[in-house]
Amino acid sequence: MKDYSNIGEEDLERQTTDRTNECPECAGRLGVSGIETICGECGLVVRTDAVDCGVSPSAHKQLDGSGRQEWAIEPTTAFRVDKGLHTTFFLRSDGYGNQLSGTQLSRWRWLRRLDRRMAKRDARLNEALRDVQTIGGNLGLPGYVREEACALMRVASEKRLPGGWMAWESLAGGAVLLAARRVGLPIGSENVAMFAKTDHERLCAAARKIRIEGGLVEQYPPVRTGAVDAVLAGLGDVVDVRTLLEFAQIGRYLLWMADDEPVGGGTARLTVAAAAVYAADRLTPGKSLTQAQVVAAARPVCATSKSKVAQYSQALYNTYETRHGRVAPTTVLEAKRDTVAVR
Repeated sequence: MKDYSNIGEEDLERQTTDRTNECPECAGRLGVSGIETICGECGLVVRTDAVDCGVSPSAHKQLDGSGRQEWAIEPTTAFRVDKGLHTTFFLRSDGYGNQLSGTQLSRWRWLRRLDRRMAKRDARLNEALRDVQTIGGNLGLPGYVREEACALMRVASEKRLPGGWMAWESLAGGAVLLAARRVGLPIGSENVAMFAKTDHERLCAAARKIRIEGGLVEQYPPVRTGAVDAVLAGLGDVVDVRTLLEFAQIGRYLLWMADDEPVGGGTARLTVAAAAVYAADRLTPGKSLTQAQVVAAARPVCATSKSKVAQYSQALYNTYETRHGRVAPTTVLEAKRDTVAVR
């Protein structure tokens, strides 16, 4: 397995330096106050996690620093829900061995119950972050890519994307795939699926769900480019070349619209591309394709079905009519040529 750990480190360091010294709002110079990074010009609090991750002694009990010295030996990490800053409750004594009073014991028990409730909510996210670390380690991905994948998992958790057909394990694999593609690493979705606890189709569906339902369409490229072309290539001689070119243009626009709306958020991009091709046929005069033909063209690349093509093609057709009414697709494409060309 190829090691990508040294790819893009100079770019990352340069970007990190820029982010550290410049305000994203007014380009003013940043300064650190306690754990907050603040812009000296507009007062914007840019970050609040300026925690020293190194090993350092700290004095306790005495305000003048003359108390007993203790060492923080475990650095914070992005691969845990609490960044590794755990809370431990001792119900027999405090951190210095002093016996707890009745009032302290009652309060500590209440705090421990509250902490356990919060821990249960984060348990599944914690497991997903470990999956991200495992997948990234097996693929030889650099640390900053794995940390970005963890940030994507936090977005998925906040948006409540897990549930039902979309499992945490699939989202973990999809997050790794998105993070790797964003920095330009040549990682195939099949390679990620090899180490993820899910199959290839659900992995691609999870990546697309994070991208479009997490509001990250502009920041992250699609993990599957040329999806419409792949479906059209499978049609063979079913339609003539001129019709194929027309379907390609309309299908790409409909697929862009599916990401923007969104349509079929938890579905693999190739399946939605197949639905876009069928919807393109319905939006043009002279129907040339059947659902069975479109499914047969897409199935060698990604498993799909007539029911999915029917469902999402109808959704795309309705979305197109909502936006453009009865205007012909060729007229719409002429006005949006620049938008369609990049998809």
